[in-house]
Amino acid sequence: MIAAPRSGSGKTVLTLGLLRALKNRGVAVVGLKSGPDYIDPAFLAAASGAPSVNLDTFAMPPELVRSLAMRAARGRDLVLCEASMGLFDGVPAPRGRSGASADVARLLGLPVVLALDVSGQAQSAAAIAKGFMTYDPGVRIAGVVLNRVGSPRHRKLAGEAIEALGLPIFGSIPKLDDFALPERHLGLVQAEEIPKLEAILESIAARVAEHVDIDALLGLAAPLAPANETAEALAPPGQTIALARDAAFSFVYPHLVDGWRAQGATIVPFSPLEDEAPPADCDTCWLPGGYPELHAGKLAAATNFLEGLRAFARDKFVHGECGGYMVLGEALIDAAGVTHPMAGLLPLTTSFAKRKMTLGYREAVLADDCALGKKGARLRGHEFHYATIAHSGECAPLAFVRDAYTDTPAPAGHRSGRVSGGFFHVIA
Repeated sequence: MIAAPRSGSGKTVLTLGLLRALKNRGVAVVGLKSGPDYIDPAFLAAASGAPSVNLDTFAMPPELVRSLAMRAARGRDLVLCEASMGLFDGVPAPRGRSGASADVARLLGLPVVLALDVSGQAQSAAAIAKGFMTYDPGVRIAGVVLNRVGSPRHRKLAGEAIEALGLPIFGSIPKLDDFALPERHLGLVQAEEIPKLEAILESIAARVAEHVDIDALLGLAAPLAPANETAEALAPPGQTIALARDAAFSFVYPHLVDGWRAQGATIVPFSPLEDEAPPADCDTCWLPGGYPELHAGKLAAATNFLEGLRAFARDKFVHGECGGYMVLGEALIDAAGVTHPMAGLLPLTTSFAKRKMTLGYREAVLADDCALGKKGARLRGHEFHYATIAHSGECAPLAFVRDAYTDTPAPAGHRSGRVSGGFFHVIA
């Protein structure tokens, strides 16, 4: 696992560089992502050439985490897992279920390499490293890669202080900020939207290979413990699932889709941006999250999609997550304040003109039968959005939802007939 004391320490760029450098060496490597994140796994997959998957100890039971890791490792020489936020950052929960990357490392026995941003400090970096070494005896800190090192003297001061703890330095990187990847309001711009991504990955890999002892890192690896590879996250919402998939609807977790296929479901992709309707021979339509607000005008003009979606919803299940939920509403107000009519299947209008970041883990109990499952089913996932609800009519809720800090659930989302939606992203 490549981890760090905090976000912004350079672990994503380091992980991408290591994955591509290993791939260039002929190592069959796969990159995994700890925590709920739709965007980073696509970059990890691009860098390694192998499909990525998320591992989340808050939302997933331990046997599912082990199963997904083992399946991802099948046929690969090495698993490299990118942590999220700071290594020990999670939510209040029983040990091992906090969502912290340390939970994943402890559960799978992954040695941890800290990406340590030493800008603005020297020997004090050793105090940080020592704290991480001793904070949780169940998590092995195996070494450090120094990042944003200012000079050879800086490297000597910080590096020798850390090595005096018995902790090896696997690399000393001057600065990787010139490889900063473009971002927007939900994180990095999606991998498929960056036209020169291959060239960027090769440049990052060359820099990392120059400054990191990759052979020493490979020497840390140990076999994953065997796991039951048949555990699945969620029952399929239908036997034949029409899945919206394009630049507006791209936030769907690979472990869900792969799990649905493994349980016998057929996935049929379609593109609302290409004005394609959900195929009529499917029995469920799933509209994932994404960036519909960036394409609101085009979606509003996609009459074949909207009419086909309305026809589909007359007698079949339709579910929308976050961005998909917004499209199921009556209208979407973009950042410029322009109102775009949407499908009108749920009585709400969402807005990006009035933005508010909402972020965090959620536990949901379904209020009634819907595409997500039967009434009373308990699901775990998260929310991450800037959209607000500008108007909401009377409607049954999708679920009763609580966050990781409260015990009192509240109604959330909308459900009308066979149509359901909410800002909640299900993980398991």
